Amino acid sequence: MKTLKGVNPGETVKVLRINGEGAVKRRIMDMGVTKGVEIYVRKVAPLGDPVEVTVRGYELSVRKNDAEMIEVE
Repeated sequence: MKTLKGVNPGETVKVLRINGEGAVKRRIMDMGVTKGVEIYVRKVAPLGDPVEVTVRGYELSVRKNDAEMIEVE
């Protein structure tokens, strides 16, 4: 299982599913991260938190804990 946290900068991945439940999952989905959408990883902070990505044409910073919940291929 590969998650968004393990993706290197410059890679484009496709979301398979979002793990987790409740408010956290809803917040991630409200930001436009849904099953099937492509995510381009722009850069990762030196300590790995946050991860800066491009989703649906806009830039988004995702915390490391949230990135672990996004399963990608």
